[in-house]
Amino acid sequence: MPYRKITDLPEPVQKNLPKHAQEIYLETFNNAWKQYKGDEVISHKVAWSAVKKEYVKNEEGKWVRK
Repeated sequence: MPYRKITDLPEPVQKNLPKHAQEIYLETFNNAWKQYKGDEVISHKVAWSAVKKEYVKNEEGKWVRK
């Protein structure tokens, strides 16, 4: 199901991504949800892909902006 706010996102997303990356995830997931007619697996994959376009894990394992 689509997410209404970043606090509704899965716990791993909330715990690991910075706020801006969470916002990207939320918006992209919701758009993919509509586009792929509620396919949750694909929607999560598309959302992670969008995050990875702007963020990368650093040597310490934290997500940082490219």
